[in-house]
Amino acid sequence: MRNPSQKPIVKSFFDPDTNTITHVVHEEVSREAMIFDPVLDYCAASGRTNTKSADVLIEYIKSTDLTTKYIIETHAHADHLSSAPYLKEKLGGQTMIGADIDAVQKVFGKVFNAGKTFATNGSQFDVLPADGDTFMLGDLKVTAIHTPGHTPACMSYHIGDAVFVGDTLFMPDFGTARCDFPGGSAKTLYTSIQKLFALPDETRVFLCHDYKAPGRDKFAWETTIGEEKRSNKHVGGSADMASFVKMRTERDAELGMPKLILPSVQVNMRAGEFPPADDNGTVYLKIPLNAL
Repeated sequence: MRNPSQKPIVKSFFDPDTNTITHVVHEEVSREAMIFDPVLDYCAASGRTNTKSADVLIEYIKSTDLTTKYIIETHAHADHLSSAPYLKEKLGGQTMIGADIDAVQKVFGKVFNAGKTFATNGSQFDVLPADGDTFMLGDLKVTAIHTPGHTPACMSYHIGDAVFVGDTLFMPDFGTARCDFPGGSAKTLYTSIQKLFALPDETRVFLCHDYKAPGRDKFAWETTIGEEKRSNKHVGGSADMASFVKMRTERDAELGMPKLILPSVQVNMRAGEFPPADDNGTVYLKIPLNAL
């Protein structure tokens, strides 16, 4: 029995510690699912990790009788550690990130002095889609849309009447992603957003983060392409590239680094795996001084 609907079913999970939203998306008939941007709980003060957030996803997927096909990172996150390896162990599925992750790995491999054993070709991930690549989730076609600007490897995914945009866009009252990380570009982000704005206005937009803009009393992570085009405070309405680049550049110059960028990136560039243990059997995360 085929599913004529082009409306994937989406269940979203908000992590208040990192303001991250993880989306579990499935196709109704096949029950095939994909997980976007899962979180590994991490305490910076103690260096301890736990899988409480990931276990909630596992319970939902098992109780809903879903089969995990893909575990997707929309980009190498700088604000949370990924739980992808743990989820893959418990649920199966293939890990995925945009093909340009190699550009991120080359930069941050040097920042963290990861050594010659650290591959910078994306081989830590199972699938590396390029712009325009398609694959199936049950009867739903998924199209990868390269949307760099925040990072070189940012990828959005268009599935039926929905698109998952990572950090490219935020809620209209909050705006857009920063562009001052290595390889970031406000000009490139503006161009990427125009690719998303070419989708039908009624397309549901699912975000990876929300920081609850002033005046809003609830966190939110779903909007539409039409609403973003009309009222996004940074890029909606008649905002042109020059004005956007000026605004984004000035705003980014005032922002501090995300509090978990150093632990997050050195884990996430490895597809969520930790660096190799030292000769005493303990895993260490590096804090490069004055490097960013």
